[in-house]
Amino acid sequence: MKLWRSPSLLLAASVLGGCIRLGPDFQSPREAWVDHWDSEMLARASAMRVQPDNRQWWTGLGDPLLDRLIAHADEHNPDLRIAGLRILEARARLGIALSGLSPQLRQVTAEALYLDRHQYGGRLPQDRHAWQYDAGFSIGWELDFWGRYSRAIESADAAYFAAQADYQDVLVLLRAQVAQTYFVLRTAEARLRIARENTERQKRSFEITERLFLSGNSDELDLQQAKTQYLGTLSTVPEFEALVRQTRNALSVLVGEPPDALPELTRQTGLVPLLDRALLDDVPANLLLRRPDVRAAELQVAAQSAQVGLAETDLYPSLSLLGSIGWSASSLDGSSDTRDFIGGPSLLWNVFDNGRMRNNVRVQDARLQQLIEVYRDRVRQAAREADDAATGLVKALERERILREASISAQRALTLASAQYREGYTDFQRVLDAQRALLAQQDSYLVTRNSAINSLIDLYKALGGGWYSERPPIDAASREQMAERTDWGDLLDEVSPSSDKADSHD
Repeated sequence: MKLWRSPSLLLAASVLGGCIRLGPDFQSPREAWVDHWDSEMLARASAMRVQPDNRQWWTGLGDPLLDRLIAHADEHNPDLRIAGLRILEARARLGIALSGLSPQLRQVTAEALYLDRHQYGGRLPQDRHAWQYDAGFSIGWELDFWGRYSRAIESADAAYFAAQADYQDVLVLLRAQVAQTYFVLRTAEARLRIARENTERQKRSFEITERLFLSGNSDELDLQQAKTQYLGTLSTVPEFEALVRQTRNALSVLVGEPPDALPELTRQTGLVPLLDRALLDDVPANLLLRRPDVRAAELQVAAQSAQVGLAETDLYPSLSLLGSIGWSASSLDGSSDTRDFIGGPSLLWNVFDNGRMRNNVRVQDARLQQLIEVYRDRVRQAAREADDAATGLVKALERERILREASISAQRALTLASAQYREGYTDFQRVLDAQRALLAQQDSYLVTRNSAINSLIDLYKALGGGWYSERPPIDAASREQMAERTDWGDLLDEVSPSSDKADSHD
């Protein structure tokens, strides 16, 4: 034990502290196929342009109201606010981990005791009244010899960046959901308009057949068929009206407002745009790996990798430097003050744990392998989503072209059938068939047009478009409320807008 009293050995232990890090160093679980991934459908559904702003892909849709809705959602959506607060929580946890590099035990004690002693008997009975004062300071510093604290910092650091990536993933999903809900609303409004137009057209046919029936120039069959078709189409109007109202409410809540709180949605209407290409700013493989959820999964692997090393440090002894200073005094006459200085190393090694610590290492390693599989599956699912979205866009555009021609033909067929019926060359059944076909083709065309824009948005989402924001993750009202409750120091200012930091973390 005298060896530990050598200042040179203590200095050597201090220098070596943190130089050894147990456990595996992080290695990316990325598979080789990802670096060269592409697909035929993706090539058909996308085009490379000079510096397209995929971070704000929705601006290419040319709808200012959609731009305002997404900006409103960025500011008020509760899921996004929660994701921003989780960044702050992860940063505070990183601060806890960083504190391990400093002395872990810093304790100051002070006490004052009143002494009232009565002595009876003997030749000189006496009373003594005095105050006893004690003060001390203790410090303990476990050297980071096996990398216990550096691994904890490594894990917390990766978790902090993963929280940023999760925030960006919520941004991607939120903006895509706002855009898709918005175009569902526009499609429902267009379908409602088409239903009303066809209802009016069929109502006129019903009124004509009714007059002909009452005048004896037509049989009741034409009348009942016209009435049936008219009422059937009329019944779809309330259904579409309900869909429009419900979609408006969903969009209002999505952007962080109460239901039916966006009057501009009723004042402004727009067509669903039709874009035949997604504009990309990088090769698909790189875009796939830039997806925030993929980056978050990789960072979670990095955080867990450090946890394996942290668990391994429990298998080895911990070396600490301990020290304390104590002072004691009394107000009794003739008493003296005492001062104590204590210091030295401490070795703690939990040898007999019945395999608990070694099994904990195994638990952490199993979790690491699970997260590796989660990451690889996430990448495969991302590639599938991108290919599916590209396929959906290509095929929806093909169907749109067919249905557009079919709608034109159906409109022409109705015009011809109506003219021939008025001139007596055909029966009323052909008019009814033409009306039914026109409504079906027009409605299918609108649904297909929405499918195309929906697949386009899915493609941008699948490739991680829309992850960037200059808005701080913590809104001003939340910052003020939290600052009133708790001293956050400079952490509220340190959590910055989503940036490329998470992209470059390795």
